[in-house]
Amino acid sequence: MELQLRNPIVFFDLETTGINVASDRIVEISWLKIMPSGEESSYTQLVNPTIPIDPKAIAIHGITDEDVKDKPTFKDIGRSLAKDLEGCDLAGYNSNRFDIPLLAEEFLRADIDFDMSKRKFVDVQVIFHKMEQRTLTAALKFYCQKDLEDAHSAQADTLATYEILKAQLDRYDDLENDVDFLSGFSTQNRNVDFAGRIILNDKDEEVFNFGKYKGEPVEEVLKKDPGYFGWILKGDFPLYTKNVLTKIKLRAFGK
Repeated sequence: MELQLRNPIVFFDLETTGINVASDRIVEISWLKIMPSGEESSYTQLVNPTIPIDPKAIAIHGITDEDVKDKPTFKDIGRSLAKDLEGCDLAGYNSNRFDIPLLAEEFLRADIDFDMSKRKFVDVQVIFHKMEQRTLTAALKFYCQKDLEDAHSAQADTLATYEILKAQLDRYDDLENDVDFLSGFSTQNRNVDFAGRIILNDKDEEVFNFGKYKGEPVEEVLKKDPGYFGWILKGDFPLYTKNVLTKIKLRAFGK
């Protein structure tokens, strides 16, 4: 089943120096853009992360420090990438928890204003886990009867993710061929920040989603424990999370 689109949608995958959203960097990015007309375009680029690649990450994706030492940095390609992604919804595999938060961090580090707030995010892994509970390789085999060759290369994983979503739409009658629906269905929490450290509760209040104040409204926590704000700002948290927390604090101060 082909996707019914209001906006272009970009399926993308990142290979990185490690798995810490706050501190790790992109070493390869690949995307596949689908236009509402059905026209497709693609892009794959190795990236110099400017920091060493964790050997555990190299063992997975096979990209070494030597492979990327002469490649452009994210800051070199960031503005062009932002232009390519302008007006597009985003889709990936485990993208809501990892790829999207890490991409947002890279844009912030490069001082590139890339607004993600009005985009829809479709996470094919969440749909898969809600329906079947498997890995990307198993998902491709299950839905498309294909073996995933060159797994953990960004390009192969991106193409596999796109094929899986189309096959999911064919398989499940209760999945609507609509990016708004798929975005909502593939969202686990109503995140305020991309990393899901701050979420909305059933009263539409921002609450912490981790630590000793999990479930408590952010504004109330910052009033009763002002030092918690400073602890987060100094800690190993994503820049986007810190920015969101700062906006909440300033908003509360304005009241």
